[in-house]
Amino acid sequence: MKTVEIFTDGACSGNPGPGGWGAILRYNGIEKELSGGESDTTNNRMEMMAVIEGLKALKQPCHVILTSDSQYVCNGINKGWAAKWKKNNWIKSDKTRAKNPELWDELLDLLEIHDVEIVWVRGHNGHPENERCDRLAVAAAEKYK
Repeated sequence: MKTVEIFTDGACSGNPGPGGWGAILRYNGIEKELSGGESDTTNNRMEMMAVIEGLKALKQPCHVILTSDSQYVCNGINKGWAAKWKKNNWIKSDKTRAKNPELWDELLDLLEIHDVEIVWVRGHNGHPENERCDRLAVAAAEKYK
């Protein structure tokens, strides 16, 4: 199984507001940059879209080392929150509806295909790939202002 590194970030100008996401895929020293955005979105949605689009770009099942600065995404996966929300019909433990269920559902499906290891990094803290993804996300968001 191939090992691919994916670095992701999301950005939003206002929350909600115009937003963007960026992802870098790296395999055997070769990198590919992806980005996109929406005119009316949230930062968490853009963080999730970066991960989803990064995973969707893979053409076969891979071992993925996914690096993100989003505690929402990392905890949702690593702590099993999203899986519990789905099992409970998208109701969280505090009895409120989980946000972004359609994105979580898509992400959970992608996690069934790939062996994903999640690495959290502090955002805006000098991590080179995270900073690049942030620039990609901000540039994508600018197109929707």
